Amino acid sequence: MFSGIVETIGTIKEITSEGTNKTFYIESPISNELYIDQSISHNGVCLTVIEETQNNQHAVTAVEETLIKSNLGSLVNGDLINLERCITMESRLDGHMVQGHVDATIICKSVEERDGSWNFTFIYDNKYDHLLVDKGSICINGVSLTLINPVDNQFMVTIIPYTYEHTTFRTLKEGDTANVEFDIIGKYVHRYLSKMKIS
Repeated sequence: MFSGIVETIGTIKEITSEGTNKTFYIESPISNELYIDQSISHNGVCLTVIEETQNNQHAVTAVEETLIKSNLGSLVNGDLINLERCITMESRLDGHMVQGHVDATIICKSVEERDGSWNFTFIYDNKYDHLLVDKGSICINGVSLTLINPVDNQFMVTIIPYTYEHTTFRTLKEGDTANVEFDIIGKYVHRYLSKMKIS
């Protein structure tokens, strides 16, 4: 379980393939502190550390389903990636409850600088309409955010300077694909109500 508060940014140093899987070798300030079998959020995707390497690097493998459903499959050497270690029972939940299970990808429609903040507008598939609520929580590339005005298959988030500088939002541009995880509480409520209608 994660909070969507990005801890640091990593850099993709190497990508290898084995069958339909890809292994990513990532350099970051926390890589030397990680251990094998630890769960880490990579752009909002929960992956297991499989190898501790030298030079502040760690390795994780993503299977075909993960590569298809997220933007990890499009990463190349040199790309930046948001990282967060899982929360502990003693942690403050500063963001919201994030599982690290990406639901889909969304497309950045526009980036607007607003004299001290940035407005990012994203396009999403309308089949997820029921999971988006104005001023509700959403996780984009592992970042816990408040979504604004979900209408006509698009919504906006506002990024403050600290988040812009300390996450990969500073590199996100129009046309880029981002990972999205919708609020788990909203998903459970929708499923419950759907079952109630059937009964």
